[in-house]
Amino acid sequence: MLEKNFVSYLEDSFKKNWDFTALSDYEGESFTYAEIAAFIKKFHKLYKEAGICEGDKIALVGKNSARWGILYLSIVSYGAVVVPVLPDFKPDDLHEIVNHSDSILLFAGGTLTSKFEFSKMQNLIGIIAIDDFSLLQSKSDELNAIFKLNGFDIGHQNLIEVKNDFHLPQISNNKLALISYTSGTTGFTKGVMLQHNSLAANIRFAQRNMPLKAGDKIVSFLPLAHAFGAAFEFLFPLSMGCHITILTKTPSPQIIIKAFQEIKPALILSVPLVIEKIYKNKLLPMLRKPHIKTLLSVPVIKSVLLNKFNAKMREVFGGNFTELIIGGAPINSEAEAFFKKMKFPFTVGYGMTECGPLISYEKCTKFVSGSSGKVVDTLEIKIDSEDPENITGEIMVRGDNVMIGYYKNEKATREIITEDGWLHTGDIGIIDKEGNIHIKGRSKSMILGSNGKNIYPEEIESIFDNRYAVGESLIVHRDNKLVALIYPDFETVEKENILPDDLIKIYDHHKKAINHKLPGYMNISVVELQKEEFAKTPKKSIKRYLYN
Repeated sequence: MLEKNFVSYLEDSFKKNWDFTALSDYEGESFTYAEIAAFIKKFHKLYKEAGICEGDKIALVGKNSARWGILYLSIVSYGAVVVPVLPDFKPDDLHEIVNHSDSILLFAGGTLTSKFEFSKMQNLIGIIAIDDFSLLQSKSDELNAIFKLNGFDIGHQNLIEVKNDFHLPQISNNKLALISYTSGTTGFTKGVMLQHNSLAANIRFAQRNMPLKAGDKIVSFLPLAHAFGAAFEFLFPLSMGCHITILTKTPSPQIIIKAFQEIKPALILSVPLVIEKIYKNKLLPMLRKPHIKTLLSVPVIKSVLLNKFNAKMREVFGGNFTELIIGGAPINSEAEAFFKKMKFPFTVGYGMTECGPLISYEKCTKFVSGSSGKVVDTLEIKIDSEDPENITGEIMVRGDNVMIGYYKNEKATREIITEDGWLHTGDIGIIDKEGNIHIKGRSKSMILGSNGKNIYPEEIESIFDNRYAVGESLIVHRDNKLVALIYPDFETVEKENILPDDLIKIYDHHKKAINHKLPGYMNISVVELQKEEFAKTPKKSIKRYLYN
């Protein structure tokens, strides 16, 4: 266990940054650290009067917003267990998660409030709206009495008095902080149990290694109900005294870029999908022009052009950031190589929900292409291989970040965590002499070729995805053949009026060119058109199990 408690990070930051703005909804309301502290104290009072005890579960279901963040903070700092649920789940799944988690109180936002049937969630004492903190449904006399007497408007409170009396409970790091229900690429949803220790470990490492300071601005657009967004676009910057602007709607790359250019964040975190779309839309069209290709072959001119591309990309992201951290899934190798070539300040991290999420990271100035950084200082790592530097094996980790198991699922817990604490990540890779982790793919997506060689479909997909008129690709194994499923780039298709028959010809041409580059055992036999976008997890990984 770490020496400093997770809740202490929050209390320290609130006291140091009391008068500064903490959370804002993009083009919406804002809250200072002082105002959030007042809300936290009022909700602590509510929980106590409603009979909620330390360790009780409280579900939080809604789109990203400042009020969502306030509730998250109030729950974990009280000692209750927050159950953050992605708003994308269907009603039956939402009911199942609330029931499976044993939640006794539910906060729901927006139109989601109409998706819940109170009678189907027997453990609940009430449902409270995220949007205005009003009581929607209740079978608790205590809750009814509280809301009859009190609203949650903090305008009348004396914030100086709140500051003088602002102390959060000293909750031990060995206590359960949250249960995260995620829909993974393998299709089975489980409740990941993370202790306060895991949250503290992620914050501790980020504070010591990532470039943020008090007063810096952050744009939050990743799902806050997911570990990556919660840790690094919310809890870590909040612990530093930053101003976090939350994109409350499902963000398109256009909206994200607009927010970046207006807010000019100091640090940017993203999943590869967003970065790759910007690369494809902003840079690739220029790089494909014949005269640009020619100029890039001239050393002196090449340097000038790369500097211009770098400046253009910096401008896209607001021009004020120190580093772009990419995580959540593998980044396209071609895009990564070009970013490195033009000396763009980016790095690629690695993590999973079961580690809250961070496993590895390296600052952009030391980042090695093709790697995912080095293991964090609160974890041990090993490769299940006789020669970890040269022969791939499953990546395994052990330490403070690792979950304590899956909620009410001992069988799944035993399958993923060994008796001596090693977590099976399910990822295959190697570690070089300097300690950099190189991930080759998921063990469950790895394909065993007819010649006995391992095929990692992600490597082939990264080549396809940058090709003309390709939106996304997925490589599957059928009848001992590799098949490429391709979802078109419909923006290009519509703009250039490409007919379906011509599209197939274009993809067949891509197949031949790619097969020419790849070893024979990795050659694609068939290309199929995917008419609907691939189903994805919250971190935008394709749910492969649906297509095999």
